[in-house]
Amino acid sequence: MADYKVGMIGLGVMGKNLALNIADKGFAVAGWDAWADQVDKFDSESAGSPIKGFRDLEEFIRSLERPRRVVLLVKAGQVVDDTIAKIAPLLDEGDLIVDGGNEFFENTERRARELDARGLRFFGMGVSGGSEGARLGPSMMPGGDEAAYSELAPVLEKVAAQVEDGPCVTYIGPGGAGHYVKMVHNGIEYGDMQLIAEAYDVLKNIGGLSNAELAETFDEWNRGELESFLIEITAKIFTRKDDESDADLLDVIVDSASMKGTGSWTVQDAARLAVPVPTIAAAVDARVLSGMREDRLKVAKVLRGPSPSKTERTELVSDVRAALYAAKCVSYAQGMHLIRKASDDRSWGVNLGELARIWKAGCIIRAGFLGRIQEAFGRNPQLLNLLIDPSFAEELAVRQAAWRRVVSLAQGSGIAVPATAGSLAYYDALRRQRLPANMIQAQRDFFGSHTYERLDKSGTFHTEWEK
Repeated sequence: MADYKVGMIGLGVMGKNLALNIADKGFAVAGWDAWADQVDKFDSESAGSPIKGFRDLEEFIRSLERPRRVVLLVKAGQVVDDTIAKIAPLLDEGDLIVDGGNEFFENTERRARELDARGLRFFGMGVSGGSEGARLGPSMMPGGDEAAYSELAPVLEKVAAQVEDGPCVTYIGPGGAGHYVKMVHNGIEYGDMQLIAEAYDVLKNIGGLSNAELAETFDEWNRGELESFLIEITAKIFTRKDDESDADLLDVIVDSASMKGTGSWTVQDAARLAVPVPTIAAAVDARVLSGMREDRLKVAKVLRGPSPSKTERTELVSDVRAALYAAKCVSYAQGMHLIRKASDDRSWGVNLGELARIWKAGCIIRAGFLGRIQEAFGRNPQLLNLLIDPSFAEELAVRQAAWRRVVSLAQGSGIAVPATAGSLAYYDALRRQRLPANMIQAQRDFFGSHTYERLDKSGTFHTEWEK
């Protein structure tokens, strides 16, 4: 009998936890995975829930209520295409496939076109919050077929994290809008994590704070304007001891960070749309540099630099707090600007205030100040840049002296702070009425006759520079 409201394909940690979450909200879930042991584990861990795992794909499809609703939580890229190729012939016209992975938005749009030609509906849905979010309530960003989303919305709205003004899920827009927004969400996440890492680096190597002192500092910050999931877990990380030694676990972790692609995709599309995202780009570059660990260890023996000098702690902690908050505001502003440009160019109609709302819980970048971002776009949905909202403009103005001191001190001490400095450079470039790009245009015209414009009259001009 067709008894199951939702079918879940991919029963790894994310798929299994999201299925358990759906079942907890009263919806029967069928599960299938290409690996039989995952199906068995799924069944054993869901005993007593309205859940059943299937080893046979056709039996799994037959078990679903019509129109069928199949959610994919499998590895992005070719695995998604291969999975769709397996299940599409077993589905009927009007059935729905949802890709809940971290997929590149153009792949989502291609699949939607291909499946539409076969009479099948499709949408891509970003799911944020990791395994815990999937189990207890994620933030979800669905985009694509709006009618199909409306059919699944009663399930998603109960499964999502809940805040005072509703569930942390909303229809993002047509096409690849959902996966695009999740991609930029992850880009902002890259920036946040790098900014926190730089704050830790400065406080540890210039301020001389111990891990215990850093834990206290970040815990205090989490009770103020920096309150966020990432600040909260950072405070906890400092306190964790290594199970195999007496050391703090953080101190035995290799300084080489990996990434799965969403940050790079964010930077690539920003370049394509001519939207500056220097904080996010710096975070991606920093991860790449960290991954070059063997090369860095060799180069470190050759290149010279200053030795970090200790400084007065209380003032430094206060300055780093201010710099981290200011740089974080700039990172979110860059992400929101990119989403707006992509939405305008691709006619998605993304509501930036709604994005801030659904990011307030369930997702990795959840933070107290997202409510204020929501309010800023509520006051002015066409806000040119988040930083010119009066409240944010004032906050950056009062923090900029500390922000500049941190960047200057770090660079003078040989501590790289590319994301913090990138945010400051973005802020300074935006606030200046005249940039040195006139020199670049003169150079381009000199060597390539690319022409230039003038301040005193309209039109384009070329000069024979070596007359």
